[in-house]
Formats: sequence, C-alpha cells, structure tokens
Amino acid sequence: MFGAAELDLARSPTRFPFVLVTPQYETERVLRERAEAVGAEIRPGTELVSLRQDADGVEAELCGRDGTVRTERTSYLVGADGVHSTVRRAVGLPFVGRSSVMSSVVLADVRLAEPPADVLTGNGTGDGFAFVVPFGDGWYRVITWYRHRRLPDDAPVTLEEVREDTRRVLGTDYGMHDARWLSRFHNDERQTSHYRQGRVLLAGDAAHTHSPAGGQGMNTGLQDAFNLGWKLAATVQGRADDALLDSYEAERHPVGQRVVRMTGALIRLVVLRPPPLPAVRGLAGRTVLRVGPVADKVAGALSGIAIRYPAGPGGHPSVGARAPDLPLSGESGASRLYEALRTGRFVLLTADPSEAATLDGRMADAVDVHAVADRRATAVPPLILVRPDGHVAWATDEADRGHRRRELTAALDQWCTDSAGPVGDA
Repeated sequence: MFGAAELDLARSPTRFPFVLVTPQYETERVLRERAEAVGAEIRPGTELVSLRQDADGVEAELCGRDGTVRTERTSYLVGADGVHSTVRRAVGLPFVGRSSVMSSVVLADVRLAEPPADVLTGNGTGDGFAFVVPFGDGWYRVITWYRHRRLPDDAPVTLEEVREDTRRVLGTDYGMHDARWLSRFHNDERQTSHYRQGRVLLAGDAAHTHSPAGGQGMNTGLQDAFNLGWKLAATVQGRADDALLDSYEAERHPVGQRVVRMTGALIRLVVLRPPPLPAVRGLAGRTVLRVGPVADKVAGALSGIAIRYPAGPGGHPSVGARAPDLPLSGESGASRLYEALRTGRFVLLTADPSEAATLDGRMADAVDVHAVADRRATAVPPLILVRPDGHVAWATDEADRGHRRRELTAALDQWCTDSAGPVGDA
C-alpha cells in the first residue's frame, strides 16, 4: 500500500517487537480462560433488556438463554457490548461521527494453492483494496473492497467475488479455495461523547468505532479495559474514591479520538485516486519511514506502546508513559515488572530495596516494592511508581529520602485516597 516502505518494529521497547497474526477466536479463548481463572462468571446468550441507575447503583434487567428475565443490582455497570451497544443507547449517549469512505468491505477465511511470499500482502489502487495475511495453520484472512460495488451488509458474499476483487488489485487470487467464512461489513468513524454516565461506563467498540486500517481496534479496546479495570476494582474494594473513575474518560477519550482520526486518515490514503496518487503515496511512505525518529513514532502509535497520559503540572517527564518491562532483582519473587503487576497493585521500583522500610500504614497495603536489576543499564529514575495498568504514576530523581517520601505520599494520595483517609496515614 505504501510501495516498498517497511516499518521495522525491532527497535520498539518491548519483548515482542513483531506482528503476531492470530484468529480472533484464539484471542477470545485466552481472555476467557484468564477471566474464569480469576473468578469471572461468563453467561453466554444473556441479553441486557434495560437498565436504570440511582445514586447507589444500577439495576439491570437480563434475559437468559432460556428466556427467563431477572433483575440484578450492581454497584457499577460496564458496557463493552460493541458498536450497537444497548448500554450506550440505554443511557442516551450519542455516537457522533460519520460513515467511512469504505462500505461493503468483504472478509473471507480461505485456503490458498499458491500462497504469497510475504507475510503481509496488500495494496490499494484507488478503485479497490486487498489484504492477505496468514493465520499460520494453512488458513488465510482476505479482506477486499471494490469502490463500484455498494451492497448492504447482509448481501450474500461469494468466493468468486473475493477472487475477482483480489485479482483486480494484486494481479492474482493465489488459487483461493475452500472458504470457511464469508461476510460483508462497513465501517463508521464514530465516538461517544462521554465514556461515563453516572455509574455506567463504556469501553471498547461501545465507545468508539473506526476503520480497521493499522489494526488499532483490539489494542484500543484492551487498553480501555485495563485502564478502567484497576480503577473500578480499587473503587468497589474501597481503596479509592469514586472520583478516580473520572480519570478513565479523561485519559481514554483523547486516545479514542486520535485512533478514529488516524485510522480514517490511513484508509483515505489507501483508497487514493486517480492513478498517479498511489505512486506518490508509495514514494512518500518510503521516504518518511527511512527517518528513524519518524519510523519509531509511527511504530509506537500503531502498536499502542507510545500512548501516554497527561503528567499534570510539574510532573516528571516519565509520568504518564508506559513503563518498559524492566528486569527485577527477583528477590521479591518476580523477575520482570509485568510479572510484578499481575497482583493488580501499584509497584514501586527502586535501586534500593530498603526503600520498603519507609512505607508505613495503608501505603504498604497499596504498594509492592521491587528492586530494578540494573538501573544503570535501563536508564530509569531512582524511584518510579507504576500503576496497575503499566503506566508511570510518579517518578523522581530526588536524592533526599525524606523529600521523595513526601512526594510519593502525595502521589499515592492522588490515586488511592478514599473515605478512610489518605494512604500516608498510619
């Protein structure tokens, strides 16, 4: 789509600097197994009929698979129910935006007699678009679009249509056969005005929808859920005030807005016409991605690694950024930061393990202390407080232990204050 331009992910600050292509059902399986392992109850076939909320909670009418309707009351309700969200409509939140330039997009899972040489194969000619990617088990996901075919989403799709559209753009259909899935869809570019309405919150596609360009959908939804999850847990468990939930919208709404705009711009570049413009697009792509800092910024944006939240006035430069998966000394049972974060608690990273002795009262209950294995090699501040979602809550280069303890207490008060008092109180 951008000529011979390549985006090298090897420089990304992650242990997984590559693209992994895997079927959605595998992702769902992993998430389901994890949810059930930590106690979540999953009820397939359950439909939300209606909801109403008051100052103390939410009442939801649920219809089970057997048709039985019952009312359940809960402290909060999260709508992660997709683009056609019943929850969003029930609380009257508008879904503002427009239809994408691409309608009647076709998706197919097929086998290929002559697979392409590249892992990711795609092109946009102005009149059409085709993308072919392997699942690694002999099946391939094919996505096509033809400008002059505008059909409703429920119009039948044939394998011959997919073959024709692929040949039109890529010059071959790679011997496509044995389709196991064929569907048609369209994209909108929309975002709800608010992610919170009282005790009801929205996450994922219920809060935003956009084109699939750049593969932004899953990362954005998962990051919504992670940002909201630890804050919701802290609130319902009495470790934080309800006001903490306001920071969810403040942090994630701007991210959703950027993703909608970025994917919209990408898809418009893909379908550029007339013919000279795709050539210009390819030349520009090759030129821009040869510039290291620009390529790193693009990789960070597409992967989601570069997302950072506002640091606030006077905050350390690292505050709000994603913390890298730093190696730990292992003395406290975890060898990496992300292992330490699995408890759902804040993690204080320090070069001095004795720092734990300075934490007293409820501060010790809110924070796990871990020593960085080699601070010089990782070039991080002497003391870093990491949120449960992996973003830096506070950091300091201050050498005076008394001064930095006061700063740390203030930072924890910001994130963990509840009706029982600030975390610094014994």
